[in-house]
Amino acid sequence: MPDLSNFRTGSSSDAAGQRHEGGVVRMTQAQSGDLITELDEAKLSRFHLRAVLVSGMGFFTDAYDLFVIGIASTLITKEWNLSSGQLALLNSTMLAAAFVGALVFGRFADTAGRKRVYWVVAAIMVAAAIGSALSPSYWVLIAFRFLLGFGVGGDYPVSAVLMSEYAGRKDRGRQVGLVFSAQAVGLIVGPLLALALLGSGAGAPVTWRLLLGIGAIPAAVAVWLRRKLPEPERFTAVAAKADAGQRAQGRRTARPEAGLRAFLANRRLLVLLAGTAGCWFLLDYAYYGNTISTPRIISLIDPNASETETIALQLAIFAVAAVPGYVLAIARMDRIGHRKLQLVGFVLMGLCFAVISLVPGMTTAVAPFLLVYGVSYFFTEFGPNVTTFVLPGELFPTQVRATGHGISAGIGKFGAFIGVFLFPVLQSSLGLRGTLLLTAGISVLGALLTLVLPEPAGRSLEEISGPVAGAAQDAGLAPAGQVIRAA
Repeated sequence: MPDLSNFRTGSSSDAAGQRHEGGVVRMTQAQSGDLITELDEAKLSRFHLRAVLVSGMGFFTDAYDLFVIGIASTLITKEWNLSSGQLALLNSTMLAAAFVGALVFGRFADTAGRKRVYWVVAAIMVAAAIGSALSPSYWVLIAFRFLLGFGVGGDYPVSAVLMSEYAGRKDRGRQVGLVFSAQAVGLIVGPLLALALLGSGAGAPVTWRLLLGIGAIPAAVAVWLRRKLPEPERFTAVAAKADAGQRAQGRRTARPEAGLRAFLANRRLLVLLAGTAGCWFLLDYAYYGNTISTPRIISLIDPNASETETIALQLAIFAVAAVPGYVLAIARMDRIGHRKLQLVGFVLMGLCFAVISLVPGMTTAVAPFLLVYGVSYFFTEFGPNVTTFVLPGELFPTQVRATGHGISAGIGKFGAFIGVFLFPVLQSSLGLRGTLLLTAGISVLGALLTLVLPEPAGRSLEEISGPVAGAAQDAGLAPAGQVIRAA
């Protein structure tokens, strides 16, 4: 494991004018401006790559745990004779918990610091993954899946915000996108493990327990590595300026009261939140509803497919269609523009789902269906699945950045919960074609809502949120976490 105890973003502490007095970080306004400029112009360094690795380790766990349940639940259903309602609840419980975890830990990361939250959420994931694997009954498994989702939800805002605040302005999208791309690895590893276990002769009861328990391993590694990550200097700079202002006025520094209420009362922040959270809600409704239900979709298209064949087809869709989408998004998003990429991706997603729904025979012919379904996955990854994670970590001011991202991620996971829970119900009432036609309409709505967002690519975080940050301060939103103890 790499030693991260001396991680820095490549800036010089002395050159930035940073010093420690009594364990509290101090910085003048001019010195803070010099530091921000230095961070904005920083080139990709070994520090950034290590930070991507550490953040990605946890995000791989998030994706693995969220999506492997689609395979595990098919095995659990046969062993425990689950009803369709119980299956829907099992598949969606973690997403409902992620909604809560993103809200709670997003706000906590602004008030207590990003670093503290980061290793705590990984520790929760370790305990919950082990508990899920050892669950003796359905309701115990539901409880541990809820706890796991609570930790995963908290991981979303901190992963994005940390990487956004570490990165320079020119390749911020690529660096945050690299963290998110660990989702692609999680999508592939789950089906591969399932195929290996089933192919080795392990029975269904052993296979699903191992699939759920293995998620504890990368989470445990993340716990150790994340304890050594530094607090982002953008965050400590804002906190130090607020602390200096308070002391200059002869007042003791105190944690701001009603910060969340002030945030939600600010019109400009609410417009941004409507765009980021609304787009994430619509994307996750479509993406998780289809992805977790992919084994069910394949069984509807090809009723004669075995469990192994169904998993293999799912793996092929991810490897051939989704992974190239992630790679191309990371490589090109800073040049194309984060907002523009999201807009185009939503439009082409909607077009693919419309073709499947409206062209006769598409839901009964395996090859044409898989081709168009795979193209939809490509444009999901080369588009809103990546950008809905990146944009909220850029558009909000530093003092409420994790709060804004946490609300966006939480509402997104609520959309995922609805999509996963409703998919079997809609498929029964509307049929597969009707259900996917509704998904096409959802994609169009996502494209329209994207238009309310500004383009952050290539701009400093402080430039993006400057006027909004001032408005937030006018609303009484003093920077959170005003006292940051030096490590």
